[in-house]
Amino acid sequence: MIYRGFSIRTEFCLTNIRHLCILLRNPNISSYREHFPRQGNAKTTMLQFVYSSHPGRVVFGAGAIGHLEREIDLLGARRALVLSTPEQAAQAEDVARRLGSRCAGIFARAVMHVPIETAREARDEAARVGADCAVAIGGGSTTGLGKAIALESSLPILAIPTTYAGSEMTTIFGITEGGLKKTGRDGRVLPRTVIYDPELTLGLPAALSATSGMNAIAHAVEALYAVDANPVISLMAEEGIRALASGLPAVLAAPRDIEARSNVLYGAWLCGIALNGCAMALHHKLCHTLGGSFNLPHAETHTVVLPHATAYNAKAAPEAMRRIARALGATDAAQGLYALEQRLGTPTSLAAIGMPADGLERAADIAAASPYPNPRPLNRAAIRALLDDAFHGRPPAA
Repeated sequence: MIYRGFSIRTEFCLTNIRHLCILLRNPNISSYREHFPRQGNAKTTMLQFVYSSHPGRVVFGAGAIGHLEREIDLLGARRALVLSTPEQAAQAEDVARRLGSRCAGIFARAVMHVPIETAREARDEAARVGADCAVAIGGGSTTGLGKAIALESSLPILAIPTTYAGSEMTTIFGITEGGLKKTGRDGRVLPRTVIYDPELTLGLPAALSATSGMNAIAHAVEALYAVDANPVISLMAEEGIRALASGLPAVLAAPRDIEARSNVLYGAWLCGIALNGCAMALHHKLCHTLGGSFNLPHAETHTVVLPHATAYNAKAAPEAMRRIARALGATDAAQGLYALEQRLGTPTSLAAIGMPADGLERAADIAAASPYPNPRPLNRAAIRALLDDAFHGRPPAA
């Protein structure tokens, strides 16, 4: 299925959960009570949860980049600073041409993990050119740089994702300083508008598509067992995993198949909402540690760690594991994720993506020192064993 030309505000009403199930193409769900375990006291008969929506405009469809000028006007902006990585400078220049006199300049120096030095340079440039908004085209690194600008200036961000990172749907920001990646949440950094155009992902190499897609799946996996999980986000998370797990092999088989690219981008959108809607747990803590402290590539790190973090939590979150496995078409969640990675040909070991063996002890120390909420209590020795399995590329241990 191709999703063309629709505009959505990501504000959902719970008055009719059945309508949401239909929207998310999950006709087998007849009752949300059946699929979401009770919270708190086991004797409680009523479903209990908290759900907060975040306003944001989404424009999705092949050719949606053609609406860029309209969307800038709707923001009330007149001078946009265009952001990208050095590798995507050509796409930034195309955006600048589309904007014409509305373009205040291009800052094509975004890098992974948003070093504080780069964030300061970008903030200074935005002030120098008198920008009243930022247009971030690219993946999580570029969106993250836009967020770093917005964090201090409150400039509105228009994001144009060309990968499946999902950062564009979140209030989460991360800045690396002194070898440590510090993350937080702030409503000012949420992009006001996101343009999803699957045609802009056609140039994303198949290998990068696979790891970027696995990164997106990681967001949904953790949302399903989050301490603050809720039925709306859980529906989106499961559907996001399903769309990506079925769409990514199709993209690898035919990288320029626009229908496959649309389905994967759709899944990434849902997983991005899941990332924003719930607290993340052990998996994201480990990936932030490995990325910020050892400068490992972001998507590849998420890809390698995901099956192992899932296995770590398996017994403590059986309902989440059932739903993950169902979305993957597998019998076991962790093994299904590992099998998907093998099918996609992604890295399966930390050693292969540059992790030094002598850094495993430090990584375990950092992860255990300031734990995120997690279904299974964090045990330093167990985390160290998890990292060892991930380092050597072994299948996830039960």
